[in-house]
Amino acid sequence: MDKLEELIKKQALINATKHGGQAQPGAVIGMIMGSHPEYRKQAKDVSKLAGQIVSQVNGMSPEEQKDELDKLGGFIEEKKEEQVKGLVDLPNVDGEVVLRFAPNPSGPLHIGHARAAVTNHEYRKRYKGKLILRVEDTDPRRVDPDAYQMITEDLDWLGVKWDECIIQSDRMEIYYEQAREIIVKGGAYMCSCPGSVFKELKDSSESCPHRDSSVQENLDLWEKMPEAGEGEMVLRVKTDIAHKNPAIRDWVAMRVVEDEHPRVGSKYNVYPMMNFSVTVDDHLLGVTHVLRGKDHLANSEKQEYLYNHMGWEVPQFIHYGRLKMEDISLSTSKARQGIEDGLYSGWDDPRLGTIRAIARRGIQADSIRELMMEIGVKMADTAVSWKKIYGLNRAFLEEKANRYFMVTNPQLFNIQDVPKSLMRTVKRPLHPDHLDRGMRELDFNGMVYLDRKDVPSNPDQVLRLMDAVNVTFQDGKAHYHSEGIGEARKAKAKIVQWVPLPGVTVANVMMSDASVVTGYVEDSISSVKVDDVVQFERVGFARLDMVEGERKTFYYAHK
Repeated sequence: MDKLEELIKKQALINATKHGGQAQPGAVIGMIMGSHPEYRKQAKDVSKLAGQIVSQVNGMSPEEQKDELDKLGGFIEEKKEEQVKGLVDLPNVDGEVVLRFAPNPSGPLHIGHARAAVTNHEYRKRYKGKLILRVEDTDPRRVDPDAYQMITEDLDWLGVKWDECIIQSDRMEIYYEQAREIIVKGGAYMCSCPGSVFKELKDSSESCPHRDSSVQENLDLWEKMPEAGEGEMVLRVKTDIAHKNPAIRDWVAMRVVEDEHPRVGSKYNVYPMMNFSVTVDDHLLGVTHVLRGKDHLANSEKQEYLYNHMGWEVPQFIHYGRLKMEDISLSTSKARQGIEDGLYSGWDDPRLGTIRAIARRGIQADSIRELMMEIGVKMADTAVSWKKIYGLNRAFLEEKANRYFMVTNPQLFNIQDVPKSLMRTVKRPLHPDHLDRGMRELDFNGMVYLDRKDVPSNPDQVLRLMDAVNVTFQDGKAHYHSEGIGEARKAKAKIVQWVPLPGVTVANVMMSDASVVTGYVEDSISSVKVDDVVQFERVGFARLDMVEGERKTFYYAHK
């Protein structure tokens, strides 16, 4: 019994034990293809063999099935509660683990990129391996010159450390050398078919007339390629021209691009396609494990042809599901268009899902790292809500952020009949769980700003001003009611924040929808520095973004 037969038989026996002795051919085939992608090229053979073996297994008694399964190593069914959450171990680790994070410099990183960046970094730490930052800039039309720096800044904020930085536009001569090598090995050919003609041939599973050109003919055309115009000729990697997926049939490795490259100018006009450059780099840089989205499944298969032509070892491909953000687009091109149209103020507009937009709002890098660790590299798609991010972030900010009073939509009241003995300096801790951080002082003299939304219309309704007094309202005026918290509880008073006059700092708060709320903050806020995150009691967490004279601008994080 060969390896494939043994795998199918074991899966058929396992499936039969789960379904009353009758294995399901489709389920067995799915298990083989999912766990052993190397057999996907033999789908017809696998399907035929599975049908035969499943038929044999289904003809056995339950006892015979159990005996046969025991001979093949048995089967212990995993319980759901035993499933591992987060980052599972990498498969087939043998020696040093080398990974890479490979963004395209079309813009800054967004939260989707964070998944690949964080998981690669965590695996690098787990296995004490190596992480390469590889900037994939071989499409001149998709390069933003500012992105090179933005990418490294975003990674620094995430806490992702790399061991080596590679920029593909520095490696053009290497790609040329390897392109020539694959031509010599007979694994690629020069094609001058118009794109529409090749598509017709490809879709009909017909070979291009150039496919059988000699090595020397291909080398001669390769040398002339820099003189060609865009679209006149390409270098194609030979695959299976009858492959069930037309996209995999004889894919383009090198093409002419007439646009000037923002980084290397007009030095080159022959550029590698992604599948060629990444395969060359992954091999030459010794990458052992490639983490990528499942939208790259076809690309992984394409690249295997190149590995095989060159006689290179194929790395471990680990594919994971898509990451979707609720109510937000992670499209870099759409974000860029929005910036150009004036819809967004920049890459750090609070409505965007870029790393710099998230950071500007006071979201902590640790919360994003924890989220990505929790999601892991599972194949299932994942939808992430802001509510989830806020929940993780709150756990970090609750401990970190000092508390202050802020009143939005402020209305000034001179509280009537306040006993002079209660006009005093109110002291509240900067953080209720960290008294060592000190106290903040608010001078209460009966003149206070309150949020209009907090002012009751019912004259019998009592309002408790935190650590100060209890008041009621009648005819637009505030009246002293009582002093203590006990009386406030008895009256079922609403407890609210307040800001004294004098003692006011004007603050603008940029909200998550890019609207701006202006309010008054207690003067103790003067000690807060740019980038500090504070908690405005009953309002939410916010990061101090800038100070202009006496006015401060905060970016709102969440409740």
